[in-house]
Amino acid sequence: MEELARESISLLARSASHADPPRLGPFGAVFIMLKSALGAGLLSFPWAFQKAGGVITAISVELVSLIFLISGLVILGYTSSVSRQTTYQDVVREVCGQAVGQLCEVCFCFNLFMVCVAFLVVVQDQLDKLCISLYVVVTGSSEGEMPYHWYTDQRFALFIMCLVIILPLSIPKEIGIQKYTSVLGTLAATYLCVAVIVKYFLMASHTVIITPEHSHGVSLWTSMFSVVPTICFGFQCHEACIAIYSSMENQKLSHWVFIAVVSMFFCLLIYTLTGVYGFLTFGQDVASDILMSYPGNDVVMIISRLLFGISIITIYPIILLLGRSVILNLMLRVQRQHRGTVTQSFESRCRVVLTVIWIAITLLIAMFVPDMGKVISVIGGISSFFIFIFPGLCLVFIMQTENVTPRVRVSLTVWGVITIVVGAFVFGQSTTIAVIQIFYSF
Repeated sequence: MEELARESISLLARSASHADPPRLGPFGAVFIMLKSALGAGLLSFPWAFQKAGGVITAISVELVSLIFLISGLVILGYTSSVSRQTTYQDVVREVCGQAVGQLCEVCFCFNLFMVCVAFLVVVQDQLDKLCISLYVVVTGSSEGEMPYHWYTDQRFALFIMCLVIILPLSIPKEIGIQKYTSVLGTLAATYLCVAVIVKYFLMASHTVIITPEHSHGVSLWTSMFSVVPTICFGFQCHEACIAIYSSMENQKLSHWVFIAVVSMFFCLLIYTLTGVYGFLTFGQDVASDILMSYPGNDVVMIISRLLFGISIITIYPIILLLGRSVILNLMLRVQRQHRGTVTQSFESRCRVVLTVIWIAITLLIAMFVPDMGKVISVIGGISSFFIFIFPGLCLVFIMQTENVTPRVRVSLTVWGVITIVVGAFVFGQSTTIAVIQIFYSF
């Protein structure tokens, strides 16, 4: 397990180089895929089931989405083997051209930025509940009797946490602590899934679920598609899949298809169980962060909050490192073109400044847009590029040069176009919902 954790961090933090020998077996590949996908997105699945209008509708959308999710993973593995590139951006640039590659870098960086915002929103929510729990335990009072002070505000606590913990962890070039904490995200997700199911069956009485009635077809379709951003956020592991594929011992396409199907099946199982039982527990009152629906003095959920909180605090720096590396490399290239050389002090100053700016902006957004649903809508829209649009473009471009039969070329090109169109629709729909929600929140 320790070796898998090290490999996971190596893959997520630094793309595997051509010199690195492939060493991942099927179990290791599935484990890292699950680690890449399972995370904070799980917290919003019960809320997504409620927004979708019920369990049957949400699961139906999940199953349809699963076809495109697995398809995207298979396409990316195939194009990686053809192009012999080992990172998502390099594959897109090699297959689709420089312009699309640059667009991929922009989307990659912005997506990581919004994921950091989502992480801070989750941490802020958990800090709120943990502060209430601590007050109840110390004073013996009820949750509603807790007085407000500026130093007990969760936003102030989040600021202190970013300043004292996240910033020092994020500044170094390499983030070694990750090799000790890399399995926390998977552990937290699995624990939450089990806890939500157990809590449902331990309830004295169950909430009567009232499924929203749809007066016309447009409302039905709108409700159905409202779950898509959460699915994209939750199942998103496509950025890491090429690095995982490149480090596998067996790189046959059939073996990669098996890895993709098994990984997505386990993700589907965990996300669906959490979504179903979380929704059945709270019905229309379920929060966009399921942990916020449980009382602050619930010991089982306090453990879950701690697991998610620690996991996110330790994963945030690695996400920041990935996004910062894209911007930093661009700055260093520009500096090299103008000065001919890049000094160590210049690189260090740029790294520190980028880190401070990144944390400050994500912190401000998390403080003033505290609704997880709004953040997920934005992330879901950007994720559509990595799950649908870029894999579809890669398939269309690669079919123009591959030596395959005309029937296969036409069929796969059509599928690539369908994937691109679906991705464009998901992006437009998710972004529109996010803009509307943010506008009405002010």
